[in-house]
Amino acid sequence: MASLVGIPIAEGLWFRSATVDDTLPVITLWKACHLVRPWNDPAEDICFCLQSPASELLLAFVGDEIVGSIMMGNDGHRGWIYYLGVSPTWRRGGIARALMVQAEQWMCARGVPKMHAMIRHDNLEVRSFYTALGYADDDVLVVEKFLNGQSKT
Repeated sequence: MASLVGIPIAEGLWFRSATVDDTLPVITLWKACHLVRPWNDPAEDICFCLQSPASELLLAFVGDEIVGSIMMGNDGHRGWIYYLGVSPTWRRGGIARALMVQAEQWMCARGVPKMHAMIRHDNLEVRSFYTALGYADDDVLVVEKFLNGQSKT
């Protein structure tokens, strides 16, 4: 294992920006990580991300295997993290932390002053992960309304 500021990470871990050719393998990863929801089309999310200069989808590889992903976006005031996921067989090896370091560097390079991630209240493992990285609960409640007739039920 190599390390990232004292954090052990998988040997041979490397990163690159996603391309349209990565769409199907990335969706497969996201499904394995339980990141896909019926009201969001992951292929559309990837396409939108790849077309926007204010976002990037970064992939983590060990060899030629995609082992993780993180989607980053900048709305002009804050950075957002989406689709942070690590293949179940590669978890607990520092890959998610390494992806977050990459995301923070991406944000800093664009002058983004703060980052946000939306986490489901019952996802205690992910909440603990972000807390360990120095993220804290905010005083903001996220509300939503579907404008296309869809709903979560």
